[in-house]
Amino acid sequence: MEMENYIGDSETSDKRDEMEKNKVGLLRALVEAQDPTAKDVDNLMLRRFLRARDLDVKKASMMFLKYLKWRRAMTPNGYISEADIQNELAQEKLYMQGRDKKGCPIGVIFPSKHKCCQRDLDELKKFVVYSLDKLCASIPEGQEKFVIIEDLKGWGYANFDIRAYVAALNIMQDCYPERLRKVFLIHVPYIFLTAWKIIYPFIDKNTRKRIVFVENKNQQSVLLNEIDESQLPEIYGGKLPLIPIQDSSY
Repeated sequence: MEMENYIGDSETSDKRDEMEKNKVGLLRALVEAQDPTAKDVDNLMLRRFLRARDLDVKKASMMFLKYLKWRRAMTPNGYISEADIQNELAQEKLYMQGRDKKGCPIGVIFPSKHKCCQRDLDELKKFVVYSLDKLCASIPEGQEKFVIIEDLKGWGYANFDIRAYVAALNIMQDCYPERLRKVFLIHVPYIFLTAWKIIYPFIDKNTRKRIVFVENKNQQSVLLNEIDESQLPEIYGGKLPLIPIQDSSY
């Protein structure tokens, strides 16, 4: 019986993979006909956009073509220069070091270091793109995702910036689909739950499935279940120092 189930699952997986492959081909033909620059994109990227739209080729093509237009406007030189995001980098609110047990790079965010009264929204958007690009560039071959630890210790209403949060969410969800493996929310203060009710409607269903609220008493066990001690930051019981994303060598 177990062997029959294995064979059945394998056949289902093969059929799904073949269907995805065919739909990626259809998606490529559709987007290349409308934007020749799509020829420079690999099939894995097209597959991520396809999966983000539940394998609906038409919806995925609209999403991807919008992305190409956005990318050209956001990064006319092909990347975000650190000179353009000095204020954001100086806050040292995002770090990158280590990998989880599946090989996904780990980013650590400290929202309490974000002050909405001091931010420029355009610079913040560029910082989000710079950070996501750097996380994605560190993803090893055979993997497509990254992991985030969002440490809300010290977070208060002075840090609540709905425009910034929505902007960051939209960029990640619309322009980097299927890149997030999991985000662990730790040290969550009670007052954050009020803000969460406002933010939640802006989070799409695929992202919602990857958000994990971690109780303080279970923090170390939850993180160590996903991340080896040698790859976990020291402040969470691991071995690695925190490295600001701009200083990360990945």
